[in-house]
Amino acid sequence: MGTEPGLRERKKLRTRALIAETARRLFSERGFEAVSVAEVATEAEVSEATVFNYFPTKEDLVYYGMEAFEEELLDAIRRRPAGVSALDAFGAFVSRPRGFLAATDETVRETLLAVTRMIAASPALRARERQIFARYTESVASLLRDETAAGPDDLRPWVVASTLVGLHATLIDFVRRRLLDGTPEISRLARQLSREAEKAIGLLRGGLGDYAVK
Repeated sequence: MGTEPGLRERKKLRTRALIAETARRLFSERGFEAVSVAEVATEAEVSEATVFNYFPTKEDLVYYGMEAFEEELLDAIRRRPAGVSALDAFGAFVSRPRGFLAATDETVRETLLAVTRMIAASPALRARERQIFARYTESVASLLRDETAAGPDDLRPWVVASTLVGLHATLIDFVRRRLLDGTPEISRLARQLSREAEKAIGLLRGGLGDYAVK
């Protein structure tokens, strides 16, 4: 049975969230490269050392929460019911709107658009994102390898993991393109995301043998 975090842990979580939210606001307003970690620390009323205690790199300030997403993704695959494939468990997970896309308040669109523009303008952030996706791939492949008792030369866990995480990255790109193109409503974007995820999972479920045959 889980236990609630203690006072000290709750304070640490609040501090971490405050630093990340402050950083994202400053980055969105002025651009990622234009804001220093020292400025984030000053605005959040903490020391620069405290920022680095919580976030090893400046880029991690933007991708706050992706560790939790990784655990949720792995749990969705790990805890799927008997008879459900890893693909279908993954598909159900990524097709469900979460975070900003699950918001009922349409004003969050401007926040999401600002973050999207910030990432699009920063090669450092896009490079860090690729590193995070590579870590996701390794984690999913490790889980599938253990589940299937795959041998060291069996590439299938890696092929499947790369495909699933690649789909996740593609869906993120889809959302960003729609935002930059001017999709007006978060609710509409969330529905589009779900439809595209379901179509992609259907394609993978049926196999790729009949796709793009010349």
